[in-house]
Amino acid sequence: FLSVTEDLVRRRAEHNDCEIFSLEEISLHQQEIEKLEYLDKWCRDLKILYLQNNLIPKIENVGKLKKLEYLNVALNNIERIENLEGCEELKKLDLTANFIGELSSIETLKYNIHLNELFLVGNPCTEFEGYRQYVVATLHQLKCLDSKEIERSERIQALQNYPEVKQKIREQERAYLLKRAREKEEAQRRLQERKDKKEKQMKSKLGFDSPESLQNKENHQAEGDREQEKWRTAEDDEEDRRFWEEPTPYTPETRLETHRYIEEKRRAKDNTRESKKREKPPRTLVTAEGKVLNVNVPKLHFSLKDDEENNQIILDLAVYRHLDTSLLDVDVQPTYIRVLVKGKPFQLVLPEEVKPDISSAKRSQTTGHLVVSMPKAKEIILAKQKVSTSVKHSDCNTPQKNARSAQVEKLEVDPSKYSFPDVTKIIQEKERIGQGPIRLQPEKITETKKSYVDFENDEDV
Repeated sequence: FLSVTEDLVRRRAEHNDCEIFSLEEISLHQQEIEKLEYLDKWCRDLKILYLQNNLIPKIENVGKLKKLEYLNVALNNIERIENLEGCEELKKLDLTANFIGELSSIETLKYNIHLNELFLVGNPCTEFEGYRQYVVATLHQLKCLDSKEIERSERIQALQNYPEVKQKIREQERAYLLKRAREKEEAQRRLQERKDKKEKQMKSKLGFDSPESLQNKENHQAEGDREQEKWRTAEDDEEDRRFWEEPTPYTPETRLETHRYIEEKRRAKDNTRESKKREKPPRTLVTAEGKVLNVNVPKLHFSLKDDEENNQIILDLAVYRHLDTSLLDVDVQPTYIRVLVKGKPFQLVLPEEVKPDISSAKRSQTTGHLVVSMPKAKEIILAKQKVSTSVKHSDCNTPQKNARSAQVEKLEVDPSKYSFPDVTKIIQEKERIGQGPIRLQPEKITETKKSYVDFENDEDV
């Protein structure tokens, strides 16, 4: 059963900074509480206590709450009024929609001298003949019963007929208590039936009584599971229909049974969901025949390049930029590569056999991509490599038969055949000339004249 816990009280005491020793008001409604305890030890200063819509069968452990003024225990399973003598300041008591049939138990409220309001609507005792007269005559301090004010004349009349009314109430009470005893026996019988039925279902599910079903399950496990699930669903639906359509008396036992049934169904649904999550089959990476499959569970973009120049295969895997490298596990095999990204496999079959022992994996600091370089097992010396060496020594002007090398040589132009002005010489001239715009012109002319071969320099001219 569920009882009042310290954690629950602290959570419901947010308005008091989660302090419970100085708490004056607390609401514990709709918490499925089945036992009332500890509140008289933890919250001695309580003035208002809300406990409506729970499954409390008995008023207990509130007798030490001397300052309690209002107690609301509506919509519970309470059958008699008791243990409230110590609540000296109690002014209002709400017992709406409970199962109080022992009306004489209200006599214990005589000691609560400040009790002004009492609510008993929806209890079996309210159907007793002379119910209101009995309560009014018994509790002199009451000013309001079931939201209806008690007039002075009503109290006088009730006190006049008190002995007769009390006798009638006692007789009806005895009849009700006999009826309750029968209801309890019936509830016990129904509970036992449900237990036996449940045990039988469990045995049939485990397959104790049908060994053939076990053999079929082994042979056709997937189909069997699907059929079994459909059968279970149909059976559950039938059980639900029977449970909700079957007429039952409104008693504390049936209310508790209904709550337990709903809770059981909810847990079963949660367990089914969890088991489905757990039972998810692992991804097949290598078939039974030994065939390696291409798998991309993390759904990452990738590119696989054949670097012929360096005789290697390069995998560029677009790993999440902010993913920690410790969450990556790279495994290079001669025919395939496998990368686990947060436990999710990425697997790719390689076009050629590679050398795993000298393969390398690097991570980009900017993009976060994982680049794996895998040298090929077959070492092939390509002509392209020779070309690169000839280009390096092209300044030796050795004639090359290869067409590609001839094209490369065309790019290296002879400076003597260079038709464009020599930038370096222009700069030198400027440096030589440069003493202002006045001397620039004659220097230029002199330079131009020097270029002629038959020119004679006459200083007089």
